[in-house]
Amino acid sequence: MSLKIGLITLLCLTVALVTCSAERVRYDNYRVYKVQATDRQGLEVLKQLQDSGDALNFLDDVYKVEKAVNIVVPPHKVPDFLRTLTSHEITYDLLEQNLQNAIDKDYAQVATRATKDRWTKYQTLNDNYNWLIKLPKAYPGVVTLIEGGKSYEKRSILGVKIAYQNGQKQKPGIFLEAGIHAREWIAPATATYIINELLTSNNTEIRDLAENYVWYIFPHANPDGYVYTHTTDRMWRKTRQPYGSCVGADPNRNWDAYWNTVGASSNPCDNRFAGRAPNSEIEVKSLSNYITSLKDKIQLYLSFHSFSQYLLYPNGHTAELPDNVKHYQQVYSATVKAISKRYETVYTGGNIYDAIYPAAGSSVDFAYTKLGIRMAFCFELRPNGSFNGNGMELPAEQIKPTAEELVDGLVAMVAEVKSLGYFGKYLNEEEVYYL
Repeated sequence: MSLKIGLITLLCLTVALVTCSAERVRYDNYRVYKVQATDRQGLEVLKQLQDSGDALNFLDDVYKVEKAVNIVVPPHKVPDFLRTLTSHEITYDLLEQNLQNAIDKDYAQVATRATKDRWTKYQTLNDNYNWLIKLPKAYPGVVTLIEGGKSYEKRSILGVKIAYQNGQKQKPGIFLEAGIHAREWIAPATATYIINELLTSNNTEIRDLAENYVWYIFPHANPDGYVYTHTTDRMWRKTRQPYGSCVGADPNRNWDAYWNTVGASSNPCDNRFAGRAPNSEIEVKSLSNYITSLKDKIQLYLSFHSFSQYLLYPNGHTAELPDNVKHYQQVYSATVKAISKRYETVYTGGNIYDAIYPAAGSSVDFAYTKLGIRMAFCFELRPNGSFNGNGMELPAEQIKPTAEELVDGLVAMVAEVKSLGYFGKYLNEEEVYYL
């Protein structure tokens, strides 16, 4: 829905409700280990540790033997943790002796004042929303401020619709959501960069993306969680709805698509907690309702996450491949090749279940299985590991390179999707495709 001026004023106020006056959670002397199970027995031990809720913070899901898993360990748990690993011949490397040092680096990379180039620092939710709110006035007739729903703490899920008026009656739609996991700061930053490129770039290929498609872009699908990572806990991943003594659910396990069947948890204290029921998180319920209202207008669905440099496609709930998997593989190959050209960044991937881990209840599975959007992808952005010693996600100087190579990838992706006919009924009226 379009937003009225009065609502815009209200949004500015609600965004500012939570300030940085809250005392931040500290991780002094917390260690980060990269761990790998060498056999099935070791894998089961890691799964038990992950499910125990015993103060360990798993930054990756435990799924495969030999697959690296990054784990945050409190200082008082280190002796027992290492003893368990050693006794089961689970290999490990110490990545960070004191996690707080890395977190301090992250907070130092947050913009404290407005700058001409917004992508040299990470922005707060307030800064990003104020920027979005100004775009319709700066680009009248092109940008519309839209609201994809509300959050538990009554914030708006703000986005923009970009639609150039060039005489084409109906254009294909591309939907992009980012930031559904709160601590993945690079995802909203990349989404806002893409918005800016669609509006300002003079590059011919980017102008084609901007002017021949309708874009719906939501940089912050989990605004409460994002604010919480700035004000209180940099490591926060979930929403902020209370569940007894624990808070929040994983909003990318809460969508009504094979909910809680695999790769999720029923424990409210677990980072993979799927919620009490499908759509139990108001962010997911309202955003899914909004996307459903656009069902026949969207031909390509994109979700931005980090980390690991993956390009993923359905399914997440099963190893069964989508019936159009050959087309997915063709689009995947073109996209990762394009991403690598500028900075030689290597993306890998495939279907979610096999390439990364089983994960039911994701937005990509919802778009593909429930809404029939035949092209749906998840980008796991830089870095290629969850922890590189420069901060929990990514140094700010890598925001622009990450976003630039993603734009290169999107140019190739959209061209390939178009060549396969998924945009055919809009871009070629003489040949209508039903794929």
